[in-house]
This record gives sequence, C-alpha cells and structure tokens, in this order.
Amino acid sequence: MTDTPNLDAAHFEAPAPDRLTAPAQSAHAPRILLLYGSLRDRSFSRLVTEEAARILTQLGAEARTYSPSGLPLPDDADASHPKVQELRDLVTWSEGMVWCSPERHGAMTGIMKTQIDWIPLSLGGVRPTQGKTLAVMQVSGGSQSFNTVNQLRILGRWMRLLTIPNQSSTPKAFLEFDDAGRMKPSPFYDRIVDVMEELMKFTLLTRDNKEYLVDRYSERKESAAELSKRVNQKAI
Repeated sequence: MTDTPNLDAAHFEAPAPDRLTAPAQSAHAPRILLLYGSLRDRSFSRLVTEEAARILTQLGAEARTYSPSGLPLPDDADASHPKVQELRDLVTWSEGMVWCSPERHGAMTGIMKTQIDWIPLSLGGVRPTQGKTLAVMQVSGGSQSFNTVNQLRILGRWMRLLTIPNQSSTPKAFLEFDDAGRMKPSPFYDRIVDVMEELMKFTLLTRDNKEYLVDRYSERKESAAELSKRVNQKAI
C-alpha cells in the first residue's frame, strides 16, 4: 500500500471472482414491480405496462403493477399515507422494476416523477432500490423520441438501480392498440418482449448477489449510523 497512502487498508479489497456467483440461487419467481405515468382512462403507458406484465408472467416472473391514482405530491402528505406505504412496500418486495412514462413537453410526466420521488433513498441506512434491476420504457403521441427513457436512466442511476442496456420507446402509441386495449403485433411490441426478456435475465443473474455487486469502499469506511444521518439530512 506504499504507493496509495490515501487508501484505508482495513476497508480496501480487490474484487473476488468467487464472490461474483451467489452460493445459493433463489427458487421463487423473480418479483417485478411495474410503474406507469398517466391517469387517463385510456393511458397508453398503462396499456404498455400491462402488456409488459403479461410478457413477464409468461417468462416466469411474479409481476405487480402499482396504480398511481390517489398518490399525493411529495411533501404534501406524510409518508404514512396509504398510497405511499403501498408503493414503498412494493418497492421493498420487488427484485426488479419497470418504469414506463409518456413523454409530455419533452420529458417524463409529473405523475411518473412523483412516484419515484416517494421512493426513499434510504430507510434506516438501508437503500430499498440499491442493486435491483430496472427496465425503462416510454410512449409518445408523436414521432420517435428518447428524452423520457434517458431521464429515467438518470433517475435509475441515482437510485442505484442496475438499469439494463435495452429499452423501449413507442411513438404514436394511439396507433398501436386495438379497441380492447391490447397491443397490436409490431416491431414495437417485439422490442418490449426483448426488454422484458433482458430484464428477467439480469434479475436472475444479480438478485442473489446484489449486495456484493454494489458494495462500495467509501461506505465500508462509514458506519451505518453515519450513513443514515448523511442520506436523511433534513436541512437541505
């Protein structure tokens, strides 16, 4: 350690290949939470999310979709609000997530951002999203765009989620669904299948070893009490 005097030898460690594979594999179906970003009666982000949930079920997942209807704005209610508790309980339950938002004014909707803002970065020093997988999708009323999925990726990184490489963007979504709300066969549907398949693979690969994959030198130096105090600052 003579060439790196700033390193704390008690907490510095090189990656151990034998620890990259979990000793035991979970037997239960991967638990995937799906969030969508519109409250319209015919919400295309909800319809895409419902299609994704069906695909995930066929792939062997247990998929649950959260309805944002009734969720208060951040800081406009206490965290004990039933819709907030429901969301946080589902995030804790999940091993992976799907976020799908419409693009409105070139960005994700406020409804989508509100859900993410209610997910805490830390609960008593434990990060409820850290190391879990994430797939991002968007729908647009107009031509093809990737503004929203790019923003969702930034949020996923901030929440320490393992965001998969693939993503889905469906332009002119109003043309892609029949009267019953089912998505028509198309390359856009096939892309959603691709994304859900990839999400399942990454979830199966990482869910039993996520704590080691996101273990950090700086946080090994910091006590749990110090971590909780830092990420739960109230005077910002």
